[in-house]
Amino acid sequence: LIGAACNCRFSEGAQLMHVCWFEIRGKIHSKMLSQDTTYAAYMVFKTTYNFYGLDFPVQEASISAGATNSTRKVCLQGNDDDDGEGGVPENYRPMVPFPRLRLRRRNRRVVSHEENVALPQQRADGWMELELGEFLNEGGDDGEVSISLVETKGGNWKSGLIVQGIEIRRKKSG
Repeated sequence: LIGAACNCRFSEGAQLMHVCWFEIRGKIHSKMLSQDTTYAAYMVFKTTYNFYGLDFPVQEASISAGATNSTRKVCLQGNDDDDGEGGVPENYRPMVPFPRLRLRRRNRRVVSHEENVALPQQRADGWMELELGEFLNEGGDDGEVSISLVETKGGNWKSGLIVQGIEIRRKKSG
């Protein structure tokens, strides 16, 4: 069982095998969240030992809640990446059903902080998390919060991303 076997909060996940673009999308009904509360959405993930292509071009994260839309640049591959030593949990399903082909070497470009690009952080449970953005769940809304992470413009090949899911947490005030 995934929760006990890999310290996961989600029942299933997915592994990106070999693609030149990707889209990850999720939705949640706003009534499931506390009213008048600011939340942040995080993608929880790991990389395999032979991942590549996740550093350039940067990805675009978007959150839409009610009449508010926000977009930010993010990068799944941080500057101090651990090369995904965690391995692939056995219940993760490949997103592409054919064998992995290694077409080019991994690009080790360092993403500059001046580019205003959000980078992933290591979690205590061994996974990485990347803040996709934040939103205010205003009182009385009966709608959906839509969250997306896309990279469709570069055409560069990518592989080795293991997605556990998108986690929504109250934003700590401070």
